[in-house]
Amino acid sequence: MTSFSLIALALCCAWASGINVYAVLLVLGLSGEFNSVYLPADLEFLTNPLVIFCFGFMYCVEFFTDKIPGVDSLWDLLHTFIRIPLAVFLVGALMQETYPDWQFLMQTLAAVLALGSHITKMSSRLLINTSPEPFSNWAASCGEDLLVFFALWLALTHPVLFCVLLLGFIALLIWLLPKIIAFLAALIFKLVNWLTGRTHTT
Repeated sequence: MTSFSLIALALCCAWASGINVYAVLLVLGLSGEFNSVYLPADLEFLTNPLVIFCFGFMYCVEFFTDKIPGVDSLWDLLHTFIRIPLAVFLVGALMQETYPDWQFLMQTLAAVLALGSHITKMSSRLLINTSPEPFSNWAASCGEDLLVFFALWLALTHPVLFCVLLLGFIALLIWLLPKIIAFLAALIFKLVNWLTGRTHTT
C-alpha cells in the first residue's frame, strides 16, 4: 500500500466511522483476514474470527436499530461517545507504524471528520423522524450503509477519487454546519419547553 493510499484509507475510516463504525471495523477485519489490506500490529486483532463475529453482530444490531424512528436518534446520541474515539484510535493505529510523525495531526483530523459525519447523520435523522411515515427512515439507513461500503471500496481502489469527493463533503459540511447548529438549537429549545410545560409565544 502506497503512502497516499494509506492516508486515503485512514481518512475514509475516520469519515465512515462517524456514520457506521461497526461496518468499518468489520470491513477492515475481513480485508485483513483475506490479506487484501495490510493491517499494522495494533490492528491485527481485527482479523480474529471471534472479533469479526462480534463486529458483524453489532453491525446487524445497528442495521435494524437504525431503521426504527426515534430509536435511531437515541442510538446515534449514545454512539457519539463510541464513533469518534474509535475513529481516532483507528487512524492512529494505521499511521503509527509507517508515519508516526503524522499520527497526532491525522488523529486530530480524524476526530473532526468523524464528528462532522456523525453530526450530519444525527441531525438528518432527527429531521427525517419528523415525518410520520417510516419509509424515508429506512431509505436513509440503507443509503448510509451503502455509502460506507462504497467509500471504503473507493478508498482502497481509487484513493485519489475518494480524496476529491471527501474534499467536496468537507466543503458541503462547512456550508451546512450553521444550518445544522440552528436546527439542533431549535429542537433542544422546543424539547426544553415541552418538558417544562412552557409554550413559546412571539
